[in-house]
Amino acid sequence: MSETILQNPVTVLRGVGEKLTLRLSEIGIHSLEDLLFHFPLRYQDRTHTTPIGGALDQHDAVIKGEVLAAAVTMGRRRTLVVKVEDTTGVLTVRFFHFRQSQVAQFRQGVPIQVYGTVRRLAGSLEMIHPEYRLGHSANLLEDALTPVYPTISGLGQTTWRNLCQQALKMLQEAPPEDLLAGITDDDITLHEAIAFLHNPPRTAALSDIQQGLHPAQSRLAREELIAHQLTIQGVRDRERRHSAPRITGFSPLSRQFLKNLPFSPTNAQERVAEELAHDMAQGSPMLRLVQGDVGSGKTLVAARAILDTVAAGYQVAFMAPTELLAEQHFQSLEAWLTPLALSVNWLSGRIKGKARKTILGELAAGTVSILVGTHALFQDEVVFRRLGLIVVDEQHRFGVHQRLHLAAKGVDGGHPHQLALTATPIPRSLAMVTYGDLDCSVIDELPPGRTPITTTLIDTDRREAVIRRVGAACGNGRQAYWVCTAIEESDSLDLEAAEATRDYLGEALPEVRIGMVHGRMKAPEKAEMMANFKSGFIQLLVATTVIEVGVDVPNASLMIIDNAERLGLAQLHQLRGRVGRGVVESHCLLLYRQPLSETARERLQVMQQTHDGFVIAEADLRIRGPGELLGTRQTGMAQFRIARLPEHESLLIEAQAIANNLYTEDSARTKALIARWAGPRADFARV
Repeated sequence: MSETILQNPVTVLRGVGEKLTLRLSEIGIHSLEDLLFHFPLRYQDRTHTTPIGGALDQHDAVIKGEVLAAAVTMGRRRTLVVKVEDTTGVLTVRFFHFRQSQVAQFRQGVPIQVYGTVRRLAGSLEMIHPEYRLGHSANLLEDALTPVYPTISGLGQTTWRNLCQQALKMLQEAPPEDLLAGITDDDITLHEAIAFLHNPPRTAALSDIQQGLHPAQSRLAREELIAHQLTIQGVRDRERRHSAPRITGFSPLSRQFLKNLPFSPTNAQERVAEELAHDMAQGSPMLRLVQGDVGSGKTLVAARAILDTVAAGYQVAFMAPTELLAEQHFQSLEAWLTPLALSVNWLSGRIKGKARKTILGELAAGTVSILVGTHALFQDEVVFRRLGLIVVDEQHRFGVHQRLHLAAKGVDGGHPHQLALTATPIPRSLAMVTYGDLDCSVIDELPPGRTPITTTLIDTDRREAVIRRVGAACGNGRQAYWVCTAIEESDSLDLEAAEATRDYLGEALPEVRIGMVHGRMKAPEKAEMMANFKSGFIQLLVATTVIEVGVDVPNASLMIIDNAERLGLAQLHQLRGRVGRGVVESHCLLLYRQPLSETARERLQVMQQTHDGFVIAEADLRIRGPGELLGTRQTGMAQFRIARLPEHESLLIEAQAIANNLYTEDSARTKALIARWAGPRADFARV
């Protein structure tokens, strides 16, 4: 089969020796097929020249002209400045790194071609360190669009283009098997799509390619999404084959818990609790994600599942990504469960010595029923006697290997039930590719009594008025947050640092008790400060984004987010959710600095227009893409080679249907698709 030729190692290519082979293997490129599926990140258009008068700001261009003048200037740094002219205008070219021999090359009247990004500064056009050629034979033009590949240190674009061109010649001789033959009716074959994206002709619509809308991209994205869905199904299927404890829902313990509450659960909470109870009554592990906006009551639903598990004689591990969030959950559960004569235990990296040894001993003996903690729960020394349920808050912040390791702590080879919680609303398309192996539940109703949060955009020039408003709120017995995005002063970013802000506010509001929390504080200091704020002793809390999740202070009704334009929508939404948790009307003031970029302006307007977490999440996906939205580079989410969200969202439903059929009907094609697109990553596709 022709496929075998493409499985040849990259060493069959000219110029690939031991050193280059090692570098390529570091990014998962071992075979010719791996290389061909390493697609360009973007393209440069060097197929035509642009007159200086027609060059656009922030656009790449090839410009042809003559050297008008050249000189070395002695400002803050030595700079070689070259003036290039054509019949339509003058372009300034700057080199900060140059050799003296280069200066003599730029003689007046010498023909020159330059390629780079044009920038308009103070009414003139400039290029910084462009590529250039001198003389009458100078030519930077190319016949096709020039690919720019994702790379790592030590691998330049010339190397990538050389290797891929060699591989493309072999592709023509040995096109890979079309694994979607007879399934889809694409007008372009697999090998034609591959060749096109590595070497688009000059007539190709670059805008379509940049937006991911070209038929070649759709053809490959469809296959990649099908392979991803197959991978998820495989992981889910393997997990379902494990045994799990059968836990009866709505136990006397959980019913007593509900009876003790001063309020009734919402209809949405009841619906999700029933879904959890149904899953946990089965003999296979529950794999469920509960999504709910900030303040929707996810922890209460989790508490009911925890109590059912304990009533059945099993242990529970409740895990959160930060000590602050884990401690918040610990305090909430302790307040709820102590009246039921249940103890909740705490484990973090800062618990040492005898205290740690005692907890671990009781856990292994089975006398500890509920353990709350951070990543410390993953450690090998943490042994459960009868682990029946794992609850993971903000699951996407944990690594894949860690979560699989915790799931393996079940009883006699069985796996515990797994419940993931997230207050980060996840768009449907992203949930399908990120949490496709989990059943999803949504708590889409806030508890009664919650007041809407008014969101206002305020230019930082009005800072003094905002400070007076904070003082008035604190004087009326309310509490406020002032969130900054840095701890230390930074001239380059010009951000209001938390320490400087605290000192400034302290002078402006001497009657207000001000505290501060940030990520560099030691955990005990942070916990003490948060306890003082929750008790009301601290009236104004200056904080970094460390308070994004896990702080519940109902009396806090005013949130100031400084330099709000620096943050993403998901983070802004999480921060805003720290207020509006009581019955008093709450306000969120987004302080921003001019000039605002279009992206920043769009984000802030979305925040002002809606409080719906899913609307915000869809906007965030559109603006930032999935990788940034969930931090997936750290979490192990599959990094797609060609598929893009939300651009290829329309292909997802089709891909899921095709994958369902292939998984049950065609195991050979299923394995081939997974091998082509996921390879060794398939074992860790679940995130």
